[in-house]
Amino acid sequence: MKDNTTKILEYFEEINAIPRCSGNEARVCEWLKQWAADRNLDFQSDAGGNLVVKIPASPGKETAPGIVLQGHMDMVCEKTPESGHDFGKDAIVSHREGDWLTASGTTLGADNGIALAYMLALAEATTITHPPMELLFTVDEETGLNGAKALKPGFIKGRTLINLDSEDEGVFTIGCAGGADTTISLNVRTEPVPADARIFKLTVGGLKGGHSGIDIHKHRGNANKAMARALASITNESDMGLIALTGGSRKNAIPRDAQALMWFMSDKETQVLSAVKEMEKTLHAELASVDDGLFLKFESAPESEALTQAVTRQDTERVIWILLSLCNGVADMSAQLEGLVETSSNLATVNLKGNAVSVVSSQRSAVSSKLEAITASVHAVAGLAGAEARDSDVYPAWQPDMNSALLGCAEECYRRLYGQDPVIQVIHAGLECAVIGDIYPGMDMISFGPTLQSPHSPDERLFIPSISKVWDFLAALLKQLCN
Repeated sequence: MKDNTTKILEYFEEINAIPRCSGNEARVCEWLKQWAADRNLDFQSDAGGNLVVKIPASPGKETAPGIVLQGHMDMVCEKTPESGHDFGKDAIVSHREGDWLTASGTTLGADNGIALAYMLALAEATTITHPPMELLFTVDEETGLNGAKALKPGFIKGRTLINLDSEDEGVFTIGCAGGADTTISLNVRTEPVPADARIFKLTVGGLKGGHSGIDIHKHRGNANKAMARALASITNESDMGLIALTGGSRKNAIPRDAQALMWFMSDKETQVLSAVKEMEKTLHAELASVDDGLFLKFESAPESEALTQAVTRQDTERVIWILLSLCNGVADMSAQLEGLVETSSNLATVNLKGNAVSVVSSQRSAVSSKLEAITASVHAVAGLAGAEARDSDVYPAWQPDMNSALLGCAEECYRRLYGQDPVIQVIHAGLECAVIGDIYPGMDMISFGPTLQSPHSPDERLFIPSISKVWDFLAALLKQLCN
């Protein structure tokens, strides 16, 4: 007879055989539907692509209040530069390294494939006592909680929800920040590159980056901010015009690198190089022991006929001023919960191509009015620069309820099983619980899961011993919720 960890990992491998990047969940959804049909289970999908599968209660527990178990089908698809993996058709190849499960050059997909595996294994378990259950599989979580946003009242019936998308065994999440992304769009003018100008490329790199919510308090460098300061130091020494500018890769990631192509006057090369070198020293001093891998690389770019136009000097300054003015990092700490970031922003991406500049800032707050305020400050910067600002992917905060019946039951079960208190936390990141709670008022919710490290990167790995601990706890909690 297979143990629970083996069963869960077998399901996880089956799930990982199906490509499921965000926006490409149709195949895994069809696989889940077939799984349900093969077991004569009722299921329903909605217009957003979400799926709910209904699991009858254990004998004698039919009248117990229903429970919703929830996870998302999609995964972040990242790989190492040397990996030849095709996320459109290739299976994720995992392997064991001691007590850890990891993948070969790609994200592992345990965020959130392991939740799906738990849900399927629970549905088939004959030794677990549980109330009526709904297995809620959502889509497109990683790009903006979009599947959860598409849910409609009535799609699920239960009013107690267990989200399996947390990453530390023994930690219960009971609240999260709300968020909004703001895109600043600016049309710029161009002019010929002066005949006596030098064309150089500036690269900012070597930064750690990280999650723009969970890691925002760690004082890590932001490549877009560093680039803005370096460009500003150049304009202090010479006329300068931007030809190209890119920085950051994802709206929910602290940018690790940025590149700029520019011209400046030939007779100012010594002063410009000195200014960049001095800025590198300044940034190293500011980030010492926190993000000390930073580097600024300044190199001559090959002159070609293609590099004849650049942003005007005046509009180049406007772009730099926008990047300098936008707030970035922790804006406020919580007055109620010690050590919790309440409000923050992340200067996530910048892209200059031709006559168009796009800058994306991502704001978060546990207080809706403060989210509105910090987002308004981004709009103000855009307005002062003569640019347009548009918000997207707005989602509410999940306000913690310390008197939650589900939380009390979970704490009691955990103490009984493991002889210690679980850690209770509110996170400065977005969870689908926030959106679900907004659509289904009064939903009692909690989030937990097995231990997972470095999600959203090829270093993602799952701590195997934590799988059985979460399984045993989940079984005890479901039994308790029958009473």
